[in-house]
Amino acid sequence: MKRRQFIAGSASIIACSFSSAAMGANPWRIGQVFGGPPDNAAPSELVRALLGLGYVDGKDVRVRTLFTAPNPKDMKEAVLSQLPDIDLLVVWGTIGAVAAKSAASNIPVVFVSVGAPVDIGLVQSLAHPGGTMTGITFEAASETYGKRLQLLKEILPNLSRLAVLGAKGDPNFPFAMTSLDNSARALGVSIAPVEVNSADDLRSAFEEMKRRQSEALVVVAGALTYVNSRPIAELALSNRLPSCHGFKETVEAGGLISLGPDFLAFARQGARLVDKIIKGARPADIPVEQPTQYITTINLKTAKALGIDMPAALLARADEVIE
Repeated sequence: MKRRQFIAGSASIIACSFSSAAMGANPWRIGQVFGGPPDNAAPSELVRALLGLGYVDGKDVRVRTLFTAPNPKDMKEAVLSQLPDIDLLVVWGTIGAVAAKSAASNIPVVFVSVGAPVDIGLVQSLAHPGGTMTGITFEAASETYGKRLQLLKEILPNLSRLAVLGAKGDPNFPFAMTSLDNSARALGVSIAPVEVNSADDLRSAFEEMKRRQSEALVVVAGALTYVNSRPIAELALSNRLPSCHGFKETVEAGGLISLGPDFLAFARQGARLVDKIIKGARPADIPVEQPTQYITTINLKTAKALGIDMPAALLARADEVIE
């Protein structure tokens, strides 16, 4: 997947509108914020999914989508820039959802792709969110990071030293470390966190992994690591570190293996939650959903470059294999 270079601090806006004959004369004004480049298909897929639910362009609902840099400062500024001219906010990613929690407390918010919304205080519980927010988690369960480690252990039975890469200040990082700690002890693996502030820190982060003699890598799924899928995959390969990811895009760019949800399926789930709110449901009463599709993707080209023979059983279980 090709991605344009994305300059931190810049933003791109896509505006569109649609409506439903079943709704009133006043349009619902919806803001959508995505931390990443404007060529990402997921926000547009959410709009297409709403159209598929019966909304027709031009009368009752208008959507304004803002793409911005995947860091707390720019995400919060993007959310604030949508206010007070919207009635509902859709925000992608954990960083964006945290920004929305503090900045958009008086309107309904649908978050999409958030690692642990209960743990970080976005909602009271998955079944009963309370407040003004509901949405879709990124992880299917708290043990998912442990499962990513188990995949690497299956590939590398003698694995004993694991690096964990993530963005500094990303709420997903402590959640991931807790999940990995539980599995690492059982598997006899020591884990070493490596945090980065920006893409500029990635090269030095991999140099630190090599100094620590790390044998493999788990990448924490977050906005910064998603946007930098290709450089992370390339650095992992050049440093000969088998890597496991939450995004299949990183594996398409050269990472070894991923276990994670499908972003286009996320968008369709998000559209259904927006539809419920438009039709009168309160976010407090709409259960937070988990991913409906979780896929395992393996890059056999990368495995060959690393001198790894992928276990036949794992290949048989994989949903996608890049040859």
